[in-house]
Amino acid sequence: MRRIPTCVLTDAAPPRASDGHAPDRFVQIGSLTKALTGTLLARMAEAGVVAPDDPVDRWLPAPPGTGITLLHLARHTSGLPRLPPGLGRRDPYATFGHAELERLVRDLDTVTVRPPGDEEYSNLGYAVLGAALAAAGGASYEDLLEEYVLRPAGVTEVTVRPAPARRLTAPGLLPGTRRRPWTMDGAILPAGGLWATPRAVAALVVALLVERRLGEPGPGWQSAGPLSWHNGATRDASVFAGAMTDGRWAVVHRLNGRPDDTDRAGIALLRRA
Repeated sequence: MRRIPTCVLTDAAPPRASDGHAPDRFVQIGSLTKALTGTLLARMAEAGVVAPDDPVDRWLPAPPGTGITLLHLARHTSGLPRLPPGLGRRDPYATFGHAELERLVRDLDTVTVRPPGDEEYSNLGYAVLGAALAAAGGASYEDLLEEYVLRPAGVTEVTVRPAPARRLTAPGLLPGTRRRPWTMDGAILPAGGLWATPRAVAALVVALLVERRLGEPGPGWQSAGPLSWHNGATRDASVFAGAMTDGRWAVVHRLNGRPDDTDRAGIALLRRA
């Protein structure tokens, strides 16, 4: 049976890791990045830098009149497709840079697959949202995230490019080898490109969902009754992070495992707590 490196953190027990995983190594968190991007939108709106109902063309060279707002992008109701067109298969986002994103933005009215207001989960939408926030804030996405979210929340160990010595990727097919992770530090970064240690993800859950140091959870977080949560997956990594309104929380990160199983493990931990 294939062993799945796993790291589990909860409010009820010390962190535990198995099969080479570790709570203090940087791992890809995939679409959990979206929860932080949505929090960034909420924080910049609170500061008066943007408004959630700003049309995209206020901040980016999009055609006027698309009807797409920043909040549409954050709530997956922009009508944009799940993925940018023309991606490769081996390392799909490696060639999706800021120039490619700008070309799509200029033709945004021809890229949509649904009218604004209809739900369509969209990595592309979050790439556009991150670019709009960077334009509005006059700084890089990474710097704005640090200024408005990470530093006020008191969370470190979240980055775009971790030092190789602290980076943990999935085991390869041959003993002693590691899988090469997807390249996600270009235009797709705000949708799924961040790296973090599992203990930093746990600190974010506590700060943003349990203690709510920055106010109510931003529009990037998902909710289901008393649960606020988000997950994320890249080719070889998956994460679940969630908290209940009574303060119970759980984080599960796995390498080489099925993302659905990671979600189920996180939910089971919250049900047992």
